[in-house]
Amino acid sequence: MTLTDAQLLNQIEDGDEAALLTLHERYASLVYSVAYRVLNDRMAAEEVTQDTFMRLWDKAHTYDSAKGAFVPWLLTITRRLAIDLFRRQNRDPMGQTMLIDGDRERWEHVLAGEHSDLRPTLVAVLYELPAEQRQPIELAYFYGMTQSQIAEYLDLPLGTVKTRIRSGMERLRAAWMAESPGNPNRTDRT
Repeated sequence: MTLTDAQLLNQIEDGDEAALLTLHERYASLVYSVAYRVLNDRMAAEEVTQDTFMRLWDKAHTYDSAKGAFVPWLLTITRRLAIDLFRRQNRDPMGQTMLIDGDRERWEHVLAGEHSDLRPTLVAVLYELPAEQRQPIELAYFYGMTQSQIAEYLDLPLGTVKTRIRSGMERLRAAWMAESPGNPNRTDRT
């Protein structure tokens, strides 16, 4: 019998190292890929991957399924650790070669969760966004860039970047609300 992520988290809270290893087997490559996208450095991404699972070991009790699914929670930890390491290394995000725009699989993993019926909708809406809106969202989320850094990187006025991010996020939020299982106005997709 395959245990769910929630069951494994409960076992980790009880000190079960095998449960941690099982989650590591399931998600280490995904965690590594998110860390690598932020850091663009194999050794640093491996360090963040290890730190993510150590954090999971220490903080499994802080996960609340009522606030969201496990995978996005885990990837949020990864992303934060990667950004912290990036900043500690005083790396210039403008000097980093970034691969952005067009990585659907990365977004599908980030948006994975208990409302898996929403994932295709959100990924589709994300890719319906004009590149001018999607690109700054990706730079902010995957690279931890501030709006000022995004403006400099894209050679755009700061106000333009803020408007594009806000517009893109409003469209994503509207799609989420329209398709959310608890929404009485949800479009029936059956």
